[in-house]
Amino acid sequence: MKVVFKILFVILIAFTFSCQNSEIKKPKKQLASIEFGKYNNQNDNLGVELELSKFKNFRELLNRTEEVACNDSLPKVNFRTERKLKTVYFYNPCWDRYLCIFIKQKNTIRIHNDTITKSWDLHYPLDSLENVLRRDIENYGENPMLADNPKKLLIYISYDSNGLKKLPETLDKLTEAYYKITDTTNINIWLDVKFDVPPPPPPFNEPEYIEEIKYVE
Repeated sequence: MKVVFKILFVILIAFTFSCQNSEIKKPKKQLASIEFGKYNNQNDNLGVELELSKFKNFRELLNRTEEVACNDSLPKVNFRTERKLKTVYFYNPCWDRYLCIFIKQKNTIRIHNDTITKSWDLHYPLDSLENVLRRDIENYGENPMLADNPKKLLIYISYDSNGLKKLPETLDKLTEAYYKITDTTNINIWLDVKFDVPPPPPPFNEPEYIEEIKYVE
């Protein structure tokens, strides 16, 4: 009887290990990697990663961004979404080398916290980002108050001091909308500080004109 019990015990143990070894391990889901703001002729070694967790506030991040630019490198951030690993490059200039950079306001879009600003006095919620982008990207100089062409469009991003944690979410929405409209990743983004620009005087005897966004129900 003892011999039979030992045999059954050995068979049970062997069956248990067999079942464990036969379990199919599910492969880990691979995230798709995509880079925004990097052009084909750029050297990979120029990119300097900015780890957002190491910065106390947005101003610190902005200062570090400008330091990297002054070292002839490209600041970038990496972040994960549900399906992608994204890298976004910033094109901030080194202000130590420039007294002033002339950029036409019509070729810019500003995002401060959760608000989009276009043409000084037009403000939109962040949920309107795709509509605002599309209007500028598809303009091609037709409306004189909008961007001349997509290559000249510059997007400024700024936050209050405690808004740094929102940056990945904003970048995710911005890059998704831009890619959806253009099918490219050649987006120009600057980190910036918020400042109010006074509107220019209207041309003599000519009314100011800008087309309002029309939303699709």
